[in-house]
Amino acid sequence: MAAAEKTDGLDPAQIEAVLTLLKDAGHALVNPPILQPADVFLDLTGEDIRRRLYLTQGSGGTDLCLRPDFTIPVGRHHVASGNAGLPAAYCYHGPVFRQRAEGLGEIPQLGAESLGRTDIAEADADLLALSVSALNAFGATSHTIRIGDETLFAAVLASLDLPVVWRRRLRDLFGETDKLSAAIDRMAGGDSSDDDSRDVRLGFLSALEGADPTAAHAVVEDLLSIAGISAVGGRTPSEIAERFLEQAALASAGRGHDKAAETLRDYLALKADGSNAVDALRAFGNRSGLDLDAPIAAFEQRLLALDAKGIAPSTLTFAAEFGRRLDYYSGFVFEIHAASGDVIGPLVGGGRYDKLLTLLGAGENVPAIGFSMWLDRIADSIGK
Repeated sequence: MAAAEKTDGLDPAQIEAVLTLLKDAGHALVNPPILQPADVFLDLTGEDIRRRLYLTQGSGGTDLCLRPDFTIPVGRHHVASGNAGLPAAYCYHGPVFRQRAEGLGEIPQLGAESLGRTDIAEADADLLALSVSALNAFGATSHTIRIGDETLFAAVLASLDLPVVWRRRLRDLFGETDKLSAAIDRMAGGDSSDDDSRDVRLGFLSALEGADPTAAHAVVEDLLSIAGISAVGGRTPSEIAERFLEQAALASAGRGHDKAAETLRDYLALKADGSNAVDALRAFGNRSGLDLDAPIAAFEQRLLALDAKGIAPSTLTFAAEFGRRLDYYSGFVFEIHAASGDVIGPLVGGGRYDKLLTLLGAGENVPAIGFSMWLDRIADSIGK
């Protein structure tokens, strides 16, 4: 218990009380190994986490990392149980490891995952409500809740007349507002520079475009080898080659998609409290001429389920641009912040990741949602 007190900055009795709250809600306590296979995280977590991994190697040369989050290790644990399709719920408490510009990279977390429930709206409401109850149990009762939904953004993208490669690239950037805005500008024909280095890069991409993929991979890997580069930002030469090929495809897909860019900017600018969000989404659908009835209905059903759990929609803030910077999120996302604004970063972050367990080896699609709590931030918020 003393170690928990030193690491978390919270009373160990509070931590035990919150873990009991989660277990009473049906979540079994698990403790996945700290050392995890690095390739899983390199493939599935996104650029922000990839460049912050603590990497090492096993005795057989296997690439390993200190776990940077709990969701993937818990998912791997569930798939390894052999009953991946069955509903299950887990909770956890321990450190995750991410390199930081300042301070230690050992971050105390506590959280919960719910896997396999098919009552999607109710599961979303249960997990968000459970995270609020957990925060309240810590004494962090003054907070704000922000929600978003990648499903809505994906539906907007799917309805636009865009090349597939642009749809894929824009969806990959969802949640990284500045990068997404820059990509939309580029898609519409905007240009950030006219220097010689850009011309050289575009020439290289043009040479790759249309080339045999195997040969293009070999060219990029050979160039990196000549330069003595074995990895960049956690990416292997093969992955870097794949990125070059994507850039070549984007270049060949062309620009000038002004109408699609205008529609996307209009959508991403939407902001409303939960009680007005459905009306704002429907108004957008009407003026853009897009059929968004199905994802909006699912969004509304979630709000009704949250209301039934005691979370009034009027207390929620919806932002169409809001997504979380982990590649495995696929739908509803949320963050809870200290109301004072004095604590940097969310106290709680979570969301839906319905495709993750399939990518981890499950033989079928497994609906899933979870949340993580940053215990150091919670301790700071209570102390302010």
